[in-house]
Amino acid sequence: MGRIFCLMGKSSSGKDTLYARLSEKLHFSTIVPYTTRPIREGEEEGREYHFITEKEVEEFEKQGRIIELRAYNTVHGVWKYLTVDDKQTDVEHRDYLMIGTVESYRKLKEYYGEAYLVPIYIEVDDGVRLQRALERERSQAEPKYAEMCRRFLADEEDFSEENLERAGITKRFQNTDLDQVTQEITKTFVNNDLEHTEQEIISYVKSCMTESTMR
Repeated sequence: MGRIFCLMGKSSSGKDTLYARLSEKLHFSTIVPYTTRPIREGEEEGREYHFITEKEVEEFEKQGRIIELRAYNTVHGVWKYLTVDDKQTDVEHRDYLMIGTVESYRKLKEYYGEAYLVPIYIEVDDGVRLQRALERERSQAEPKYAEMCRRFLADEEDFSEENLERAGITKRFQNTDLDQVTQEITKTFVNNDLEHTEQEIISYVKSCMTESTMR
């Protein structure tokens, strides 16, 4: 059975950088979400997001292919983020990595089943996040400082302790050092995989021994 590893964290917590590092290190397939917001400098179509129009969202809705959808009233209008069943995900046989939110993580659990979802929640000091966000906006051709502030404040509600608890997210990874957090996440899930495989082998051997005794 495969699993979907959902990487979550507040804005400017380093999700995109960590996502790229984990994709390279763990060799997972990826689930790329969709959004109607404008592409930012440094982003690529199909890497962080699929950038689509409102009309394309409506087509997905008509086809019943939207797994989860979130709409945000930004200072530049309504931006939508969504996960789409694009028939490229085979969770029975492959592991996947994706970036999401607490809300999208809960919706994905409802769609695929709790056993298939694994949360990876990262944290960074708010002061560090704010500094990163400012530096990123300054690098844009048209900085959107008001939207940056809106996201920063909205994160406090979206990633509140209440919402994390409701979603069943308890493990936290501190993203203060990229190499260290990558190693910690890799070690955590590789060890879990080995333990799971060992239990399956033990169960199989026991079943074979039982069948042999009954003959």
